[in-house]
Amino acid sequence: MTIFQAIIIAIIEGITEFLPISSTAHMRIAESLMGLSETDSFTKLFTIVIQLGAILSVVVIYWRKFLDVKNPMFFAKIGLATIPALIFGKLFNDNIDAIMEKPMIIGIIMLAGGVLLLFVDSIFKNPTIDDENKISVQKAFFIGCFQCLAILFPGFSRSAATIIGGMSMKISRSAAAEFSFFLAVPTMLAATGYKLYKYFKESVNGFTSEEITLITIGNVVAFIVALLAIKFFIAFLKKYGFKMWGVYRIIVGIIVVILCLSGNM
Repeated sequence: MTIFQAIIIAIIEGITEFLPISSTAHMRIAESLMGLSETDSFTKLFTIVIQLGAILSVVVIYWRKFLDVKNPMFFAKIGLATIPALIFGKLFNDNIDAIMEKPMIIGIIMLAGGVLLLFVDSIFKNPTIDDENKISVQKAFFIGCFQCLAILFPGFSRSAATIIGGMSMKISRSAAAEFSFFLAVPTMLAATGYKLYKYFKESVNGFTSEEITLITIGNVVAFIVALLAIKFFIAFLKKYGFKMWGVYRIIVGIIVVILCLSGNM
């Protein structure tokens, strides 16, 4: 992996991590188009580790939430909602890695998820909860269960799964999106920690100086881009909803399927 390739992947991560279009799918597609091996252990690790930069943007934007020790319920809800993903991530880690090596499956999941997003706004109407503080512990846990869809079906989008889960419980789009951002922090930290542990366990010499440079650059770029993406997404979601993202996913899914069938991916 070159520095240029690392920057491209990090930009994609920063843009897509919090949008309902799957950062996993987009990074995998980019890797394939740039000729990076999907079986290379460092490439797999890189796409996970640079999520640290993206989730740090959430902590920076919502720093008052994360430093408010007088609000233990916030941390209790986020912690409880993370548990299902930790369990499923551990159980289906091999399944995730296997699917990541098959862009055709990712393309189909992108396409199916896009069709779903076309109808989300009309299915889940008239929300009664418009603030994250009003989300109960029970609802938080069920949103965490929805997050497991992105683990079982890489390319579905963790963001889409959690936001749809929230909307199904009468939570507004913007409140569900913000809770999805908060939930990403412990979930991605756990995923990164596990991947790093696994990498060092299987690696003989650990990171090279070049790999450390790539990871550092990737995290910085992902952080800066994600800062802008989060602000944009909340404003866009309040005004327009999910339909455009559904159309986008369908187009990308079709392109990926065509490229796979033609042998170009």
